[in-house]
Amino acid sequence: MGAVSGLVACGAALAVAELVSAWVRPQAGPVVAVGGAAVDRTPAAVKDWAIRHFGTNDKLVLQLGILAVLALFALVLGVSAPRYRRAGAAGVLLLGVVGAVAATGRPDSSGPADALPSLAGALVGALVLYVLIGLLRRPANTGATREGSASARDWDRRQFVIAASAAAAASAGAGALGRSLSTARGSSAAASRKSLVLPAPGSPAAPVPKGAQVRVAGVSPFITPNGAFYRVDTALVVPKVDASVWRLRIHGRGVRRPMTVSLDDLLRRELVERDITLTCVSNEVGGPYVGNARWIGVRLADLLAEAGVKAPSRGGTADQLVARSVDGMTIGTPVEDVMDGRDALLAVGMNGQPLPFEHGFPVRMLVPGLYGYVSACKWITDIELTTFDAYDSYWVKRGWARKAPIKTQSRIDTPKPLARPGAGTVMVAGVAWAQHRGIDKVEVRVDDGPWHEATLAAEDTRDTWRQWSFPWQATKGGHTLTVRATDRTGRVQTGRRTRTIPDGAGGRHSVVVTVE
Repeated sequence: MGAVSGLVACGAALAVAELVSAWVRPQAGPVVAVGGAAVDRTPAAVKDWAIRHFGTNDKLVLQLGILAVLALFALVLGVSAPRYRRAGAAGVLLLGVVGAVAATGRPDSSGPADALPSLAGALVGALVLYVLIGLLRRPANTGATREGSASARDWDRRQFVIAASAAAAASAGAGALGRSLSTARGSSAAASRKSLVLPAPGSPAAPVPKGAQVRVAGVSPFITPNGAFYRVDTALVVPKVDASVWRLRIHGRGVRRPMTVSLDDLLRRELVERDITLTCVSNEVGGPYVGNARWIGVRLADLLAEAGVKAPSRGGTADQLVARSVDGMTIGTPVEDVMDGRDALLAVGMNGQPLPFEHGFPVRMLVPGLYGYVSACKWITDIELTTFDAYDSYWVKRGWARKAPIKTQSRIDTPKPLARPGAGTVMVAGVAWAQHRGIDKVEVRVDDGPWHEATLAAEDTRDTWRQWSFPWQATKGGHTLTVRATDRTGRVQTGRRTRTIPDGAGGRHSVVVTVE
C-alpha cells in the first residue's frame, strides 16, 4: 500500500503540473523541462545513437524513460514513507524543485513563472502522500475484541482505498483538463495557419522534369510528402506560434538598419519558389534523414542587404548569422554562404501549403548545401549578425563543426538489405545528393568487381537530389551491392567510413542480397 501511495502521489503531482503548465505554457511542464535539460546535456554520441535506433520517436522514448524513472522513485518513496512520513513528502517536494530548476534554466524560459507547474504539482503530490500514509499508519482500536480490531483495520483499509481512488480520479481529471487547455491554447495558432493563403510566387519554380522520377518500384518519391519528411530537432513539445503575432528581429554586428518584420511584411515581398533537398547531419550512410520539397519564401540575402549587411568577401564585419528559434535553439550559419547568390530562404510554405507546425510554422530558414544544424532554423524569431570567434551556437558547444557543407552521398533504395530477388535482371536504384554542387555521375559495384555507371534520372536543379538506376544481371548466390556518386566538381564520394560527428558521415552505402 505504501508503494501505491507513492505512485498515486507522483501521478497527482504530474497531473497538477500539467494543468498549471497549460496556464503558464506547455514547455514549462516538468517532464518536458527535465527532458529538454537532458537533451541539452546528452553527449553527441548518445544523441546519434538515439536517432539511429529510435528515429523520430527518440523524444517519445526519452519522455517514457523520464516517466519510468519517476515511477521508480515514487515506489521507493512510497515504500519508505510508512516509517518516514515527512521524509517521503519531502522527497516529492524535491522532485518539484528539480523540475522548477530545469524549467527556469531552459533557453526559452519566460522567467520565474516557469517554476510554478513543478512546484504546484509537488505541493499537491506531497500532501497526497502525507494523507495516504497517515491512513496506513492509523492505529487499530486497542480496546476492542479480536473481531473488533479486525473490523477497525478493515475500516482503515477501506478509507485508504477510497482516498487513493479519489486522488487518482482527481488526478486523471486534472491531467485531462490540462491537455484540453493546452490544445485550446494552441487553437489560435492553428486558426492562423488554417486561414493563411500563400500568395503566388513572383519567381515560381520550374516544373519538375518528367524524367526526374525513375520508374522503379521502391525508390523514394522525388518530392517528399510533408507527412513523410524527416524531423530531427530537440523540441519535446512542438511550438505552436500564432502567425498574427509572430515577429522576426534582425540586428547585430554590421547591421546598419535593424529590422523587425511580421509575416504580413514577408508575404508582401516577392516570394520565390524552389525545390531544395535538406539533409540532417545525423544521417548515417544510407540513412533516411534526407528529403526533397518545394519551398516558397523570401530571399534571406535581400533582407540582410536591406538591413545594411555585407558579405565578408565584400567588407562585411560579421561572418556568422545566428538564428534563434522560439524554443531557444541557436543555429550558426556562414554569412558568406547566405549571401553568395544561392536560394537561402525564409520559408513560409512547403509543397504548396503553409509550413506544418512540425517543420517550423510560421517561418523557418533553409540554406541549400548546408546541413540542417548550421542552416535550417525552425520557428525562427531572431537573427543576430556576429562572428564565429565571438559566439558558438547550440550544436557547436556540443562538439559539432562550426561549418558543415553537405557531403556527396548516395543511397540504394532497392533492393532492400537482405532481399532475395530472383536471378536475371534486377533493377538497382536509389538517390544521390550533393546540394548546391549537383550530381554528375553514379556508379554501382557488385561484390569486388568493377564500377558500372548507372543511368541518371533528369536533374531538377543542383540543389535537389537526383535519382538513378542500374539493370543488374544477377546470378544466384550472395552478393554485396555498393554505390558511389561523383558531384559536379569532380569529387568522388569517399569510401572511407566516418562517424556523423563532427560534420556528417562519410563512406559508401552497401546492401547484401541473396539471389535465388
